[in-house]
Amino acid sequence: MVAKAQKAPKNALAAPGSKESWGRHFHKYWQLYLMMLVPIIYYIIFRYIPMFGNIIAFRRYRAGSSIFGDEWSGLKYFQQFLNDSNFWRAFKNTLLLNFEYLLISFPITIIFALLLNEVKNVIWKKVVQTISYLPHFISMVIVAGMIRELLSTSGPINGLIESLGGSAITFISEPEWFPVIFVVSGVWQGLGWGTILYLAAMTGINTELYEAAALDGANKFQQCLHVTLPAIRPTISTLLVLNIGQLCGSGAFEKVFLLYSPTNYDTSDIIATYVYRMGLGSGNFSYATAVGLFQGLINLVLLTAANEVSKRLTGSSLY
Repeated sequence: MVAKAQKAPKNALAAPGSKESWGRHFHKYWQLYLMMLVPIIYYIIFRYIPMFGNIIAFRRYRAGSSIFGDEWSGLKYFQQFLNDSNFWRAFKNTLLLNFEYLLISFPITIIFALLLNEVKNVIWKKVVQTISYLPHFISMVIVAGMIRELLSTSGPINGLIESLGGSAITFISEPEWFPVIFVVSGVWQGLGWGTILYLAAMTGINTELYEAAALDGANKFQQCLHVTLPAIRPTISTLLVLNIGQLCGSGAFEKVFLLYSPTNYDTSDIIATYVYRMGLGSGNFSYATAVGLFQGLINLVLLTAANEVSKRLTGSSLY
């Protein structure tokens, strides 16, 4: 007689995806799920709920009335800013400043990470990392104050120019100098911090690849070119996509707001400062919301396009 199949014990693990398996998993890792509540609550309160406020871009808002506006205005405010030359000036400056910064800072950060990765002395490497990371943690108010002091007519830079026989330059007030100030100060402040992800990716590279390349006669430069860079290409692609998605963003608002003035609006006024002046400055909240919503849509288009290009060319993408 064929023996009957033995029944599975009641405490056997349930199939993956079943309610019993999920409950057991949650009971085992409930502390981690509890920790997840903090960022989830943060994003719900400060990121998703405020999205409902975008409705006033299509409704006329008056201070003290309903937070969703009093009357429907349709695309009125969108038509207004699209016909405003000041908006297009801010739009152009936003793209130019962010693109110039990306064009210079992105390759410099990669090069700095490659050089730092080649430092074999642990103590010296930590000293360089600490010095390069420190500017990232300095308050933007202090950074702006340092820039103003350095570039003032009585500052050290103008003092050097005058000692060489030149005349003092009002760097902050002259429009043509603002992009240079913006890019150089941004590279100085973000260079060290931007290398963290690259260095983390480099630590995961198999050392046998370098040994094989050295046996084939490759020098350090050739090893970086043919081993290191291809290995961290997914990281480079991901960060490049994220940076392109912020070309029309408002991440530089604090620095621009602290450094710009009516004398250099032609090159310094960006969408974020334009929204600030129109909204909090002039009280035209519906108009400012319409501009901000348009800015968000442009960022979404840039991010999606960059992600698709990265997926086709490199095979790596955000989603």
